[in-house]
Amino acid sequence: MSTPVTYEGSDLEVLADMPNYYAWIMETFGPHVRGDVVEYGAGIGTVSSRLAPLAASLTLVEPSANLIPPLSARFAATPQVRVLHARLEDHVAALAEQSVDTLVLVNVLEHIEDDRAALQAMFRSLRRGGHLLVFVPALNFLMSKLDRLLGHFRRYHRPDLVSKVSAAGGAVKACRYVDLLGVGPWFLLNTLLGGTKFNPALVTLNDRVVLPMTKGLESIIPAPFGKNLILVAEKA
Repeated sequence: MSTPVTYEGSDLEVLADMPNYYAWIMETFGPHVRGDVVEYGAGIGTVSSRLAPLAASLTLVEPSANLIPPLSARFAATPQVRVLHARLEDHVAALAEQSVDTLVLVNVLEHIEDDRAALQAMFRSLRRGGHLLVFVPALNFLMSKLDRLLGHFRRYHRPDLVSKVSAAGGAVKACRYVDLLGVGPWFLLNTLLGGTKFNPALVTLNDRVVLPMTKGLESIIPAPFGKNLILVAEKA
């Protein structure tokens, strides 16, 4: 097994204070979360806490050794939750065929160098009717120094993501761009100006003020492009 990375993770604490952001993701993911669930890249448990009430069992897989103690402590009193220190590639390769109902990856797939092989392994592990739920950064022209510091191999375009998931054996039920209004600020602050940190004040402002406007706009007119992609795929 490869040596898992150590991730300082201070940005996770900043990004944890985004209730509207995560609620928006869960509006799409929630109806498909059931049974035996695995979340890859669980971090400090921000998404995990929203998955736990929906799952019969929840396995949280996190590659960073220093994040395991706080993650374990957070769910110590939740018996259906198990925390594992492992890389996605190693964990999914060891899963039995058709042993999982739901796989969740929020800002994770872009960290996997061979995403095609990882997707194939994930669909092998899913039971028929099970779901893969993915949220990733989008648009190649937004690739920035911050992306690279975070360990991103790529940002995605919708046709590319759909093609990879379909080739791995998934029936794509939904794949859409989200956060249209976030494209401009990211391009300016990170792609052009080279920002390498998340500003807590700007993160809070975006979540409390900008994101509700974005959500309202995109509920009326689907975003033709956006800072992120959200995907739901089923194992046929």
